[in-house]
Amino acid sequence: MCEYCGCQALQAIDELTQEHDRVVTLISRVRDAHAGGNVALMAEVAREIAALLGPHTRVEEEGLFPALAADFPEQMTELESEHRRIEAVLAEADGPFLADPTWPQRLIETLALLRDHMLKEQDGVFPAALAYLTIEQWEAVEAVRARTDTRISPSP
Repeated sequence: MCEYCGCQALQAIDELTQEHDRVVTLISRVRDAHAGGNVALMAEVAREIAALLGPHTRVEEEGLFPALAADFPEQMTELESEHRRIEAVLAEADGPFLADPTWPQRLIETLALLRDHMLKEQDGVFPAALAYLTIEQWEAVEAVRARTDTRISPSP
């Protein structure tokens, strides 16, 4: 994904980007499971995505987005709304998804939204954060990250 603006030189953005990369890998696994008709595996991987995105979303919504909300209120509201839509479908992986024949396709559609969402963040939010955030705001983002303790290890 994005590497042109230099925002990934910041640890906070680099970590968020690494998490996006991990999600992209997991989305591929869901698509493969969908192509093979393996709904149980789709649900398992959807739960992995949800587990990764929970803390990731907190870093964005409690650290990054508030710092940008004054300058980009509509965009931050839209991104948060997309978070809720994505979370809702991912949460269904813990429910009676096997009995709902529409869930696999809804998951695939939601993961397409998630891909687009991550591109908005990487091509818009992250470069804007590089340009707009103060040292104190970056420290607030790092404080949220420290509270969530979500630093990921590199993918195998």
